[in-house]
Amino acid sequence: MTRLLQAVAALLMAGVTFIPTAVGQAATQESAIRKVLESQVEAWNRHDLESFMAGYWNSPELTFFSSATETQGWQATLDRYRKKYQSADTEMGKLEFRDLQVEMLGPKAGFVRGRFLLTLSSGKQPHGLFTLIVHEFPEGWRIVHDHSSGE
Repeated sequence: MTRLLQAVAALLMAGVTFIPTAVGQAATQESAIRKVLESQVEAWNRHDLESFMAGYWNSPELTFFSSATETQGWQATLDRYRKKYQSADTEMGKLEFRDLQVEMLGPKAGFVRGRFLLTLSSGKQPHGLFTLIVHEFPEGWRIVHDHSSGE
């Protein structure tokens, strides 16, 4: 009976020490993901699309859904942003992300929900919702899928 109690106590102690470690790891991962998004906002507000795009997975497999359009690949996503925000008679404005919720899906994958607000010099404020799937690569956390919808 004593061995059984010792084994149960050892398991409980192992579980108690594991939970804070897992929670701490998730908090560290969430912080790193939020940092990528903060860096994107800073780059956007400097009108630096290349640095903004550093938050995305540089792969032909990146997916970006907006309205009824699917864009496939990092380069095509950059080209889309350039056409929409850096061509004649367009502007990038000031970007804000709000109400961010980061949920870990595993040790190297996460799900992000939030709102975006773009303030233009005309006073217009396009806004909407987004969901992101993020993955940790050797170079850091990157968005592998972006689904944004707005008005």
